[in-house]
Amino acid sequence: MIGFNLIPANVNIKFIPRRAVFFVFSALLVAASVGLFTIHGLNYGIDFQGGIMIDVRTTDGPADISKMRRKLSGLGLGEVSLQEFGQPNDVLIRIQRQDGGEAAQQAAVDNVKKALGAGIEYRRTEFVGPKVSDELFWDGLMAVGYAILAIMIYIWFRFEWQFGLGAVVALLHDVLTTIGIFSLLGLEFNLSTVAAILTIAGYSINDTVVVFDRVRENMRKFKKMAFPELLNNSINQTLSRTVITSLTTLLALLSLYLLGGEVIRDFSFAMIWGVIIGTYSSICLAVPLLLYMNIRRGGKVAPEEAAAPVSP
Repeated sequence: MIGFNLIPANVNIKFIPRRAVFFVFSALLVAASVGLFTIHGLNYGIDFQGGIMIDVRTTDGPADISKMRRKLSGLGLGEVSLQEFGQPNDVLIRIQRQDGGEAAQQAAVDNVKKALGAGIEYRRTEFVGPKVSDELFWDGLMAVGYAILAIMIYIWFRFEWQFGLGAVVALLHDVLTTIGIFSLLGLEFNLSTVAAILTIAGYSINDTVVVFDRVRENMRKFKKMAFPELLNNSINQTLSRTVITSLTTLLALLSLYLLGGEVIRDFSFAMIWGVIIGTYSSICLAVPLLLYMNIRRGGKVAPEEAAAPVSP
């Protein structure tokens, strides 16, 4: 049976000796992300900002969402999103909360009805108030926090607590940089983005666990090998699998981003960024951090091995 290796089996890229470069780059990336979030904030969607949701059904055949979007985009209502909802003639319209009270929200609904014209059945109209949107925001935040905590506990039981700490640092790096890129580009941040972040966390930890498994295996096989060299070998031995998995995932995500339409474009972009940054953090951040975790090898702590340089 002929196997396929995108990267040669005997590759020996010096990841661990370059860990200082990776750490500085990641620190700058996280600092920039926090700075962008502090200064510019996020472009919160209707889920977190409140607004109007209108469930409509076209009575003369499948809905032409592009045409409906063009009609509504010129009304000056701010952010307006449309998506197919159930049947081809069912559309969910979301409009950002208007300045003013209930009268301003009702005026926006009336403008939408005038713009869409005849042939539309209005099945449901709801107003998402600031209280509900605030609850959704904190629920989303807690979901991300609980996911990261659960991942840390899982890694702790499967490996050791040091591995879990390294994995969580890499995960926080991925989450913060994703928030930073959304702040930089002004992309809509909504519940779909939270779902993307949770998916990114799962994808990233899967990559990390694969490399951690090889590290643990090599620790049992090569008890006398210098720890930096062992880590570097572990990364290189799993590099082909990691790169192939990331590339095939990216191909699917790029198809969704280019052909999936406006509804899932921001979600697809978040996932594309997450795959790239998650692959980077698994290789260049999570594993090199193990050097500083005082991991026990064969029942003895070997700080002198952790300090040993990798042969060039």
